[in-house]
Parts: sequence; structure tokens; C-alpha cells
Amino acid sequence: MFVGITNTPRDYAWGSSSAIAELLGTEPSGGPEAELWLGAHAGSPSRILDPSSVGGARTLADWIAADPATALGPLASGFREGDGPYLPFLLKVLAAASPLSLQAHPTIERARSGFAREDEDGVPGDAPHRNYKDALHKPELIYALSDRFDALCGFRDVDEVRSVVTALAESDERAGDGRRDLFDRVLAELAPGGEGGAGLRAVFEWLSAGGDDVSALVERVVRAARDVAASGRFERELGVVSRLAETYPGDPGVVTSLLLNSVSLRRGEALYLPAGNIHAYLEGLGVELMAASDNVLRGGLTPKHVDVAELLEVLEFTPLPVPYLAPESPAPGVEVFRPDVPDFLLVRVSLDAATGAADVDLAGPAIAICTAGEVTMTGEASASSVVRGESVYVTPDEGRLAFSGQGELFLATVGGIPAAGR
Repeated sequence: MFVGITNTPRDYAWGSSSAIAELLGTEPSGGPEAELWLGAHAGSPSRILDPSSVGGARTLADWIAADPATALGPLASGFREGDGPYLPFLLKVLAAASPLSLQAHPTIERARSGFAREDEDGVPGDAPHRNYKDALHKPELIYALSDRFDALCGFRDVDEVRSVVTALAESDERAGDGRRDLFDRVLAELAPGGEGGAGLRAVFEWLSAGGDDVSALVERVVRAARDVAASGRFERELGVVSRLAETYPGDPGVVTSLLLNSVSLRRGEALYLPAGNIHAYLEGLGVELMAASDNVLRGGLTPKHVDVAELLEVLEFTPLPVPYLAPESPAPGVEVFRPDVPDFLLVRVSLDAATGAADVDLAGPAIAICTAGEVTMTGEASASSVVRGESVYVTPDEGRLAFSGQGELFLATVGGIPAAGR
């Protein structure tokens, strides 16, 4: 069956006041609209448009709890061994007008042990200093809807970091009052021939600890960044430094950004951020899909709780290239973004007069949102049409979905059923 759902965008301060409304053709609230959640997560479960169609349940979470067999099909007995029935993914429309915090997410093993440990220690579930809100991991992908979507993601090549820091150190030295020793400390940890991951970890740990030396380095980096960027060098990286310094003046994360890959996605490109990948979305509109968890370990650029010791246990410091996620193209008008976890995959359906129809097989429940035009979905049990701005929940009994019409639609579903314990 197809069940119409909706939600109210979350009003986080970093959100855009217009981007989500313009995308979906809705009336803007007048305040920031940061994330539209489509799913059953307790933080903001989707509302059911016609409760009478699902036995009176008003939210997707309530319906799943009352009738998991219908709502979840094969997942009713639990997505993973030992879990109760739940929807393993959360679909969002995200609109960032200013940078989000530096953050990373744990593996499922770390999440389970951390959640149990904090429960044993009596940390309240809603405590601001609690790290683990649940026992799940939170890998995620972001698909760019805006012409440009800026982000930081993962530790970059050490030689690249050295080049930027060296240019900043030389500029600072020319200023005549520089403390070159602060820059030299960073360069010493990132010495050529050393173990890149270990050096990045040492620099990150020092910056995260803060203190007078770190504060002085942040100030000098911001000043030198203007000079170096004006010469036409490292404009992307140093543009990020200046942007972050305006939003979070004095924050060590301003300098930490130099350690990370800086990327500007074009519309249609996607990133996949697995456990341990430190990242921050800076600006743009996108479709975000993740495992249904709220476990966020922050590393700066935020007034919220930062637990450096726990974050260091989670982070992957090995330098990696930008984690683009290329789509599969099983048919004209269909792109499938498939990460290396079974919790979710994202399907983009784009139909026009020339494309015709397209089919997608479901391994479990799904959620669809239409972002342009009108698309009709015909399953094995029923059919539903959605227009721009509308969303539906699709039960697993629909099996194969056939799409027709002219428009754009994003479909979130599970990638498969995990092996026991995964």
C-alpha cells in the first residue's frame, strides 16, 4: 500500500529560510528550515495524512509499532539480530545556509557498546553530554540538489596539508611578528616520510584540546589566509577558513578544516560518509539518506557537547580521496546510489516524454518524495501518484514499482537484509 506522509521542517539555526520551500513548492515558515525528516525516527516521525487508512495511527512510528507486519513486511522481526521492528533508514531534505558542526559517526559495534556503557553509568537519554542516543550506526549519503553543495569530508593527503600550512607559515613570517613555532609544530607532526594517519591524529588532538597556543594559531591562520588567498593560491581551502572564522570565530575547527578534503559537489553528485569519516556540510541543498540513528560525535564548529576522547576512538585518520558515490544506471531515467551497508540505498527517478517508464525492485519498505512534476508509482498491490512536494510510504508488499509520468522522484529503501549481527 501507499500511505501519504508529511512533516514540518526542523528549524535549526543553520538552515535556509527558503531553499526547501522553493524546492517543494510549499509556503516558507519565515524562519530557518534546515531539515525535512521523512521516516519513523523518534526525533521527528513523519505524520500520516490519512490516519484512518492505517488503523488510526497518526505518525509513521506509531503505525510501525502497532502493525509492524504490514508496515515493515520481512523486517517486522527486526532488521538485525536482537533488534525489534524498526525502519532502518531516515530520508531528509537538507538545506544549509551556514556551516554545520564537524562530526563523525560510530560503527554499529561502537554504538552498541557506547550506548550500553552510558546506560550503565546512568546518563539520561536526553542529557546534552550523552554521546550515544541509540545502539545504531549512522553512515549517510548526500545528493546535491543545488548547483553547488560545499562540504568537508575525510582527512586529506598529508603532502597537500603541508603545502597549505607552509604557505600560511611563510605569510605569517613576512608579517614580521609571527610565531613560526606554532606552524612548525604542525609541520613537524606531518613530516615527509612519516605515517600520515599518526601525524594527522596528533595535530587533530592538539587542536581539539584548545588552549592559548591553539587560539594564537587560529588567529594567525585566519590573518595569513587572507594574504595567501589574495595571491591566488589555495583559494578553495582558504575560502573555507575565512567562512568558518566568520561563523565560529576562534574555534579550533577553523584550522582543523585544513586537514580535510574540501569539495564542491555539482547537482547530481553524491558523497558517501561511512563510520569514522569526519565531515561538515557548509552550504547547499541536498537529499540526505542515512541509517536511522542520532549518534553524532562532534569535533568543533559547534556550541554543543564535544567529547574529544570518544571522538578520537571513532575517527578514521587514514588520508582518503573525496568519497564520491557513483550511481548505477540500470535503466534510462534511473540512478541507484548503493553504499556498502544494507541499511539504505537511494534511487533517483527522472522521467520525461522521451524516457518513458522505469521499474525498481524493493527489498523492503520505501519512502518516496517528488521534487518536480508528477510521477505515478504502480506496485503489485496498488498505485499512487505524487506531485512536487508530496511524499509517500511504500509497504514491502508492493514488490516491484513501475514509474511513469514526467518529473523527478527520490526513493529511499533498504539495500538488503543484513547477515546476523551486522
